[in-house]
Amino acid sequence: MNLFEHHKPKVLVVDDSETNRDILSEMLGDDYDIIEAVNGAEAVVILQKNRINISLVLLDIVMPVMDGYEVLDIMNKKHWIDDVPVIMISSDDSLSSMRRAYELGITDFISRPFDALIVRRRVINTIMLYLKQKKLIGMVADQIYEKEKSSNLMINVLSHIVEFRNGESGLHVLHVQLFTQILLKQLVKITDKYNLTESDISIISRVSALHDIGKISIPDEILNKPGRFTDEEFAIMKTHSLAGAKMLDELVAYKDEPLVKIGYQICRWHHERYDGRGYPDGLKGEEIPIAAQIVALADVYDALTSERVYKKAFSHEKALDMILNNECGVFNPLLIECLKQAAGTIQKELREQDTSYDEQKEMENISLEMLRYDELSSSEETLRLLEYERIKNNFYESISDEIFFEYTLYPPMITVSPNCCDLFGVTELINDPIHNEKFMSVISYDDWKGLSQELRSATKENPVVEYSCRVNFSDGVHNAMIICRPVWDTKTEYSGAFGKLVDKGI
Repeated sequence: MNLFEHHKPKVLVVDDSETNRDILSEMLGDDYDIIEAVNGAEAVVILQKNRINISLVLLDIVMPVMDGYEVLDIMNKKHWIDDVPVIMISSDDSLSSMRRAYELGITDFISRPFDALIVRRRVINTIMLYLKQKKLIGMVADQIYEKEKSSNLMINVLSHIVEFRNGESGLHVLHVQLFTQILLKQLVKITDKYNLTESDISIISRVSALHDIGKISIPDEILNKPGRFTDEEFAIMKTHSLAGAKMLDELVAYKDEPLVKIGYQICRWHHERYDGRGYPDGLKGEEIPIAAQIVALADVYDALTSERVYKKAFSHEKALDMILNNECGVFNPLLIECLKQAAGTIQKELREQDTSYDEQKEMENISLEMLRYDELSSSEETLRLLEYERIKNNFYESISDEIFFEYTLYPPMITVSPNCCDLFGVTELINDPIHNEKFMSVISYDDWKGLSQELRSATKENPVVEYSCRVNFSDGVHNAMIICRPVWDTKTEYSGAFGKLVDKGI
C-alpha cells in the first residue's frame, strides 16, 4: 500500500554503481517514484530542471565527473538544499567523511551495505520532516502575506479617500509611490550614506501614500478652491502636514512600528526644503529625514506633471527643468543627481502605470485577487507558478533547434540545452567552464573573457548583450552571435546570465 495518499514522492538516487541504484530502487520503488543519476553532474542537471518536484536526494560520495561533496557545494551555493533534503549513502562512514557531509547540509547518513528497514524508515522520516517544515514555512508566509495585504489595503483606502475628497484621481498616490521607489533604488546605487535596506525601501514606498492624509482636516471650500489661496487660506492648508502627523502619533499602541514612525516623518516633513524654507518646522539639510526628502521631491514632480483645477500639466522635461532650476524649492543635491540619472526610467514607468490604470478594472482585479488567495495560499501559488514556468520552458526547449544556455558565476557552471551536446560534443552541465578543456575548445578564451566583460558592463536599463564570436561546431568553426542578458542578485551584483547562441554559418 502506498504511504502517500495522492501521489508518489520523487526520490533522486545518485550513484555511479548500477547495482546500488537497482538495490535502492527495489527497496523504495513501491512507495516512491525513483529518478536515477549516474554521477553528480547529471544530478545537478536534474535538480536544476526539476527540483521543485523532488522530495529527497540519496547521494553517493565517490563518483566520477562530479562527486557528492561537489554536488552538496553547488546545492548550498544555489540554496537548493534549503528545500531538497539529502541523505548521503556511502560505505565510507569515517568520522571525517560524516562530519564534512553534515557540515555541507545533509540530513542523514546511511552506510552500505544497505538494510532495507533502515533505508525505508530514514527516507520516510526525512521526507515527512521536510513536509512539516514546508507547511510551517507556508503558514508563516501566509500570515506575513495577510499582514502585508491588510496594511497595504488600509494605506491605499486612506490615501484614496483623501485623493477623491481632493477632487483628484488615485493616480497621484500611485505616482508618488512609484517615483519614491525608483528614486530610493537609485540612491542606494550611488551612496551608502543613509544605510537603506530593501525593507526600508519597501516601507518608505508603501507609506508615501499617506503623505497627505492630514488633508482630511481641511475644509472643502479651501481644499478644492480652483484659484490661488489667500494668505489665510494657505495658512490653513499648511496645517495638513501637522494634522497627518498627529493622526499617526496618536496610534499609541503602534508608535514603535517602523511603518508608523516613517509615516509620521513623511506626513510632518514632506513640505520641508533643504535650504530651510519649508514648513511646518523650517528644518534644514539632513535635519529632514531622507524618507520625507524623497517624498517631497516625488510630490512636487507629480504636482507639476499632473493637471489640477488651477493649472495644466507640465511635460516631463519642463518639470525636470523647473526642479533643477530650483523653481520649486531647494532639494538635496544627492536626490537631484538621482533624479537626473533615473529620469528616463521615471518617465517610462509612470507612462506604463498610467496606461494600465483603470479604476473599475483595478477594483475588480483586487476582488479577484482576494478570492484567489482565499482558495490558494500564496506559498502554494508561488510553487504552482514556478512549476508551470518549468514545464513551459522544458517544452519549448524540447521542440526548438535553438541553442540555449544558463550561466552562474558562483558556482561557475553552464547548463546548456540538450541539442548542444551533439553540436559541440559537451555535456549538458559544464562545471567550472574556464578550466574545462572541451568547453574551451568550443569558444576561445579571449571571446569568453570578452563576453564576460560585456555582461559585467551591462545595466538594468540596457541589459541585453549581443556578442559576435567564432564557435567550434562539430563540423567546423562557424560565425556566431551570442544574445544574452545578465542576472543580478539581491545585492545588485552580477551573478550570471542566460541567453542563446545564433549560428551565422561558416
